[in-house]
Amino acid sequence: MYVRLLAFGVFLWLLLGSTAAVWAQSSPSIPALQSPPLPPDSVAKPQAVLPVAARKPWVLVLEADAADQPVLRRYRPRLVLPDSLSVVREVRELVLAIQNAAYLLASADRLRWQQDTVRVTLYVGEQFRWAQLRSGNLGDALLTRAGYRERFFTAKPFLPAEWTRLQQRILAEAENQGYPFASVRLDSVTLTDREVSGRVVLERGPVVYFDSLEVVGATKTRKQFLARYLQILPNQPYSQQRVDAAARLLRQLPYLRLRAQPEVRFAQHKARVYLLLEDRPSNQFDAIVGILPNTATNTGQKKVQLTGDVTINLRNIRGGGKQLGLQWRKVDAASQLLDAQYVHPGFFGTPLEVGASFNLYRQTQANPFQTVRPRLQVTYPTPSAGRVALFTEWRSSRLLADSTYKLLTALPSTIDTRYDAYGLDYTWNALDDLYFPRRGTLATGQAAIGNKRISKNSELNDTLYQRVALRTTQVTLGLRLEQYFRLGRNGVLLTRVRGEALLNKRLFLNDLFRLGGLTTLRGFNELNFYANQYAVGTVEFRQFTGQDAYVFLFADQAWLRQDIVAQPYYEDAPTGLGAGLSFRTGAGVFQFVYSLGRSEQQKLALNASKIHFGITNRF
Repeated sequence: MYVRLLAFGVFLWLLLGSTAAVWAQSSPSIPALQSPPLPPDSVAKPQAVLPVAARKPWVLVLEADAADQPVLRRYRPRLVLPDSLSVVREVRELVLAIQNAAYLLASADRLRWQQDTVRVTLYVGEQFRWAQLRSGNLGDALLTRAGYRERFFTAKPFLPAEWTRLQQRILAEAENQGYPFASVRLDSVTLTDREVSGRVVLERGPVVYFDSLEVVGATKTRKQFLARYLQILPNQPYSQQRVDAAARLLRQLPYLRLRAQPEVRFAQHKARVYLLLEDRPSNQFDAIVGILPNTATNTGQKKVQLTGDVTINLRNIRGGGKQLGLQWRKVDAASQLLDAQYVHPGFFGTPLEVGASFNLYRQTQANPFQTVRPRLQVTYPTPSAGRVALFTEWRSSRLLADSTYKLLTALPSTIDTRYDAYGLDYTWNALDDLYFPRRGTLATGQAAIGNKRISKNSELNDTLYQRVALRTTQVTLGLRLEQYFRLGRNGVLLTRVRGEALLNKRLFLNDLFRLGGLTTLRGFNELNFYANQYAVGTVEFRQFTGQDAYVFLFADQAWLRQDIVAQPYYEDAPTGLGAGLSFRTGAGVFQFVYSLGRSEQQKLALNASKIHFGITNRF
């Protein structure tokens, strides 16, 4: 017993003593296992040497006192091993696992090699516990941020892994407060009847401040914008968290390519961060033409109809990260959309990003109406590659003139409404590439609440509004999750779920979400479905033939619900299937998509297939 206590004293001196300072990148030492005796020397007995293929595996037999057996039953080591080296490793891992469960004096006292059997005599002993862990020179606030709670280190098992995690969290807090060379140790250690007590001591080392941000490479992006965006500002305390987050944040910028991980050089209490960047084509001009069958063909009309989508995006204007976008879409012969947006990062020298957008939808046939939706948004990019945004939007929809309104005896399916809302939006982007991702995750969520007001239309009979609440509360929810998996060398599997919900008991057709088409549910006409709740699941396999060229197969499965005042309840589960290809040409990235769709109103048939093709030009 004296020998075991002496060994434990040496272990504490190495693990917790004043000379065992733990640096930011290191972990406390784990008590070493004495090397077991080697197996019998096969050279001394030539007659026992067998060919490798004929050697039998070793059978491991564990022996321990009756008091130690209940502890050993918690572990399930391999008892049949192919060779003697595997036996030694298995015994070592078993002893370390027992020691990490607070049985610090556990050991393999004896190994006996007998033909194809190894008998191991194990000692477990008693479990060590924390008596008390006190704060030395650390403030209570720092310990609390590091996850320290007094109850976790009072009359609890002394777990080396738990103590290591506390050290690492304390070091992380110090690194983010300007002390990248800090170390932490356990001081004033006392051992009383297998109970350990001590004080946590942090040696902060020299304080370090950010000096400057150096950009290496051909880029027009200004350093001042990058410094504000990454929150790496001169004369601010050094933060390892911000340095680690720099690569993730830079990958979210579509106009920059990060060629290597950021580097940091320290000199004279200053830290200089080097970024190896280059510009990538990001300004965008898209022109997509769609060919769809005309299902409402009359005599003399064409059997097909053309749709269009024109997009212009200007990014990183004058190297300051500003963005300007404009999109026009002709959904069908009677419907058009217009979207415009502007993004201004680094607002008044802060990391905040201010954006404004405008959306207009106009339908001139079958319950004609026009909807306008402006929106203002303030976004904060977090160091963990997340973006938190607060926004407000105003949605106004009005009926277009129709001579039949005065003849109606009930409210039509579309109506004049206004919706003023405030909301929260969160985006987390961990994709390895914004344009052609091979792996990573993208998650977005949005929630908004506001007041909805129904306005009386002068062309409708005033008595039609008597049983309708003109002012209600409305909630809007949205979610999108994407995950990319590498399959083989050039294969990528995309899984995606997205959906939205509109919560209000007084909904009309022009209040609802629109889905269908190339960007939401392939195999159907653009914005073919109206829904107040929907979800779309996508599975898509892409086989890359180049850096930005691939062929793909996809399946879209949706569920949608339409529950409005003027029409009966409707529910559907449409399915879209198809294939396509995308590759780069001299004029830009060409994409071709062929798809089929099935729903309650549309059969899965070749004569109802959809073809989309277009060119995306980035410059």
